[in-house]
Amino acid sequence: MIDTPLRLDPAARANYERDGFVRMPGILEPAALDTYRAGIEEEVLRRNPPAAAVHDRDTYHQAFLQVTNLWRTSDLARSFVFGKRLAGIAAQLLGVARVRLYHDQALYKEPGGGFTPWHADQFYWPLSSDKVVTAWVPLQATPVVMGPLAFAAGSQRMRFGRDLEISDASERSLSKALAAGHYREVCEPFALGDVSFHSGWVFHHTGPNRTDAPRSVMTVIYMEDGIRLCAPTRKQHYADWEAFMPGIQPGEPADSALNPLLI
Repeated sequence: MIDTPLRLDPAARANYERDGFVRMPGILEPAALDTYRAGIEEEVLRRNPPAAAVHDRDTYHQAFLQVTNLWRTSDLARSFVFGKRLAGIAAQLLGVARVRLYHDQALYKEPGGGFTPWHADQFYWPLSSDKVVTAWVPLQATPVVMGPLAFAAGSQRMRFGRDLEISDASERSLSKALAAGHYREVCEPFALGDVSFHSGWVFHHTGPNRTDAPRSVMTVIYMEDGIRLCAPTRKQHYADWEAFMPGIQPGEPADSALNPLLI
């Protein structure tokens, strides 16, 4: 199924446009995801072994172990990231013909790992439009006690908080703002094979992992072919430019060797 195209029900894109995210049940094979989980977990722990006990880290590093661009160091991860099914869904949700890879990212929330604060991903991205979407793929069944991704439905239209990096401060400020704006929080378990797609400006967070098993997640960030690098305005923009679009200059299409066309 990783390369089998899937034509979306029109309601899926309508829900994505309305809420800033959409959840899609059972679109990947559980047996295949079991295989990916083993290889991806091995690669995460090889590239980012825990340096300290969870309780001795700051909030960000309690939330997960993070590794980007696994496709460059793992053939197994590459087959996942280059899969046509998720890329095709991303293109349909964005309403574009073709998408490129921005980057992939594994998020490994250890047993006892902490919460992930409220944030919007596009804070970090020096890109010319919001035609960017992230596929969030749990590699095991993920009950609420394990910390599945939770969204503030419709919050992609909220202007407050777009200048906040992920932190304790963003958790405090955005919790208040989202409550004041009466944004509905959607936090539901994921069965193995379920996938969510979310826009760059929708606010999201997770709870802690209260289980004795790791919560492994693979994400792939897709962007419209032709999107351009903007002049960076914050240090996080410079970091993303260097890591994910090397050699591209502001105003040019984001089509470096690290941004292959996926569909």
